Amino acid sequence: MTDTHGDAALVRSSDDHGIRTLTLDSPHNRNALSARLVAELRAGLAAAEADPEVRAVLLAHTGNTFCAGADLREPPAVSGAQGLVALLRAIVELPKPVVARVTGHVRAGGLGLLGACDISAAGRGASFAFTEARLGLAPAVISMPLLPRLDARAAARYYLTGERFDAAEAARIGLVAVADPEGDADGALAPVLDGLRRGSPQGLAESKRLVTAEVRRAFDRDGEELAELSARLFASAEAREGMTAFRERRDPAWVTGAGK
Repeated sequence: MTDTHGDAALVRSSDDHGIRTLTLDSPHNRNALSARLVAELRAGLAAAEADPEVRAVLLAHTGNTFCAGADLREPPAVSGAQGLVALLRAIVELPKPVVARVTGHVRAGGLGLLGACDISAAGRGASFAFTEARLGLAPAVISMPLLPRLDARAAARYYLTGERFDAAEAARIGLVAVADPEGDADGALAPVLDGLRRGSPQGLAESKRLVTAEVRRAFDRDGEELAELSARLFASAEAREGMTAFRERRDPAWVTGAGK
């Protein structure tokens, strides 16, 4: 598979004593969830599941953005939303823990990756924002792994306002497990990864099933409906205006006196 940036992999894989690191390596579009990146990440997760030497998966990133959310250059379609549902569900249902290491910006759909992960650590330079409402969209699909885990009042605030918040606030509201605002998150993750290396395959798998039960029920109940909602919103006139305004670095037509 090739694109204008060549045929280099968008997700790189490496191993370190039982930890399979999958690194999002698509800095040209801020590691956006393009169809290709989603497919490569799902393939990486499947390979990790099949490898008996792998105890856990670590999601990392190149560049100053962990994930910017949907790739706004790709045409909206139900299939794209369904692909995101499948990716998030694959993370939640993987019988091995999935950990995220964040030292950059996370926006919109990228927050869904963190919600699906079992443990996340945010280091220096991390920032977060649910930007969907500002674009004429809503955090539809990503709500399934996020809402069962987030503080409800904080979710309402940040879903509706699109405000940016830092690693300490992300930890307070339950988005990440560990905040290391003065470091690169590696020190904070060291005891976590050591603990995972000491877990048995069966013990890890069954423990994960216990803590993901509510999230899995959300996917069973709402997956199809929220994928359709996401596709409908992306195809709407308001979303087209919002995404055009974003690319043109201007306020969309509906903004009324913000910041005045």
